[in-house]
Amino acid sequence: MTKGKTDSMNFKKKYIGDRAFYKMLFALVLPLIIQQGLTNFASLADNLMVGALGTTPMSSVAIANQLVFVFNMTIFGGISGASIFGAQFAGASDWKGQREVFRFKLLFCTAATVIALVVFYFFGDALILRFFDNEANKGLDMAVVLRYARDYLDIILIGIFPFALIQAYAGTLRETGETFVPMLAGAVAIAFNLTFNWLLIFGKCGFPTLGVRGAAIATTLSRFIELGVIILYTHLNGKRFPFIRGAYRSMHIPARLVRDIAVTGSPLMANEVLWSLAMTFVTGCYAARGMNAVAAANITATVWNLFCIIMFAMGAAISIIVGRELGCGNREGAMDMNRKLMFVTLAIHLVMGALLIVFSGLIPELYNTEPEVRTTAARMLVFGGLALPFESLVHASYFTIRSGGKTWTTFAFDCGFSWLVTAPIAWALCTFTAVPVEYIYLAVRFADVMKLGIGMYLLKKGSWANTIIRTTE
Repeated sequence: MTKGKTDSMNFKKKYIGDRAFYKMLFALVLPLIIQQGLTNFASLADNLMVGALGTTPMSSVAIANQLVFVFNMTIFGGISGASIFGAQFAGASDWKGQREVFRFKLLFCTAATVIALVVFYFFGDALILRFFDNEANKGLDMAVVLRYARDYLDIILIGIFPFALIQAYAGTLRETGETFVPMLAGAVAIAFNLTFNWLLIFGKCGFPTLGVRGAAIATTLSRFIELGVIILYTHLNGKRFPFIRGAYRSMHIPARLVRDIAVTGSPLMANEVLWSLAMTFVTGCYAARGMNAVAAANITATVWNLFCIIMFAMGAAISIIVGRELGCGNREGAMDMNRKLMFVTLAIHLVMGALLIVFSGLIPELYNTEPEVRTTAARMLVFGGLALPFESLVHASYFTIRSGGKTWTTFAFDCGFSWLVTAPIAWALCTFTAVPVEYIYLAVRFADVMKLGIGMYLLKKGSWANTIIRTTE
């Protein structure tokens, strides 16, 4: 056998899975992709409808959503930290342990919501205006900006607790391998959201014309509908989901488990909060280039998220598949699975990046905004397409390292890098140069190439592959 054939066989064995592997991956990830796709398509449609009201309403709503994004990432961090344990308990078929993790999620969501409501009530106006407190926005009517943002934010806040509970339920269902139900609930909510966005923003079919408030009402009502579908299905199928049986009989959680989740999960939660604050800081840097820069960045972020649906789904799949292998004590199997999942991720996102570049000039034309905004957004999308394959591997690396409980490592890898490298780059370019916003965006995206090198090194070491649970049954 020639050396070339041997290398080819070794490559296939190391990075290419068998039919059973892809069948398992497809069954798990397809509902996640559909749900992410529907969510981000709805976000794009929502963005287009709000954008039809003009650049100022669109940018004001974008800033309000950026503030809510920090809350969403706090919930994601807290839920994800607990889900490391939940996935491993599910892998060990320890339903008592998973039930206790679920209770932890419920209590965390409640506490986080109360804190967020207090912060937004007392400091919401100041936080909104902080984005536009710079020379580039001196000509703006701040009262108008604040009115649009506040009208939207005050209604959206009604739905943040249902949003948090959705994450608790959906995350726990996914730990068991059930991805269809969260997808179905999300699809129902999205259909409702899109319909009522159209009816309430523009006053169609006899409904009042509410503008940005209509968008907020539709989104908030859709949260309650999504939560209702997930709760109803979960509680009616207790045999399929043993963790829910007796989940509300008490809120008792063993102190040892709380301590374990806090020790392992608190860096993850802190990471998500601080990372989201870093991204909010970067958005503030874009705002220093004016309202049009905010609008272009908003369009770019919405379209970018649409092209990242498979990346987000693969991250979730990695945390579930690798976490369950580790929960079974199969360290070598977890590492083998991860290599194959990383390769699939890269192959897919080489294609997705190319598609983003192809469509970069077309999608911004759908927006009712200034030509300058559309041109800037198109350039930013080209840069995003070039960066997407690198970003997909960074994302996959993060979820791999996290699945084995190495949350302090992920904290340094993600949040530490964002504050020590990404945010300073954006700030320096905004403060000391006249570089257009699209080139600031390019620098921010390609800073992650350095991050990828760190991620590959950590994965190659293999120290992330740990079983961290203590079974209770």
